[in-house]
Amino acid sequence: MTDQENTLRVVDGRVKWFDPAKGFGFIVSDDFGTDILLHSNVLRNYGQSTVADGAAITVKVQATQRGVQAVEVLEVQAPVVTSVPMVDEQTTVDAETIEALPLEPARVKWFDKGKGFGFANVFGHPEDVFIHIEVLRMSGFADLQAGEAVCLKIIQGKRGRMAMQVLSWEAGVRAGKSG
Repeated sequence: MTDQENTLRVVDGRVKWFDPAKGFGFIVSDDFGTDILLHSNVLRNYGQSTVADGAAITVKVQATQRGVQAVEVLEVQAPVVTSVPMVDEQTTVDAETIEALPLEPARVKWFDKGKGFGFANVFGHPEDVFIHIEVLRMSGFADLQAGEAVCLKIIQGKRGRMAMQVLSWEAGVRAGKSG
């Protein structure tokens, strides 16, 4: 075993903040008295370009001369939600209904964090899928990039197809293999 392998440790924590423009953020954990650096490259290796503030995260960390740094993301868990408000309707969709929806592979068409929404295209379907920022946050993301591959759980709303959950492509593939 190398010295690096001896110093790696698995840590559970919460995302304190993550800024994709800066290329990094920090994780807080009860296991450490200091923040844990989360670099965008480490997050991208997991299959996400962003992560929501407050999301639960499990990482492998390493102590360096500059502090504790995440070297691998093992899991990101969105905040627990019991129901999701539908943007174009007065009703809500409960977590059990969302869990039962199939995952559909999609690519982000565009997403504007400032406007609070965007659209994706599901492979094999001509119509766009609406993605609201609250659904994105509840799914553990802070933002999406045009062209990013994702998996969506979708319902039919009054104005068209709407995402109720967003997963990174890699998380969707892992979920498909275990399900």
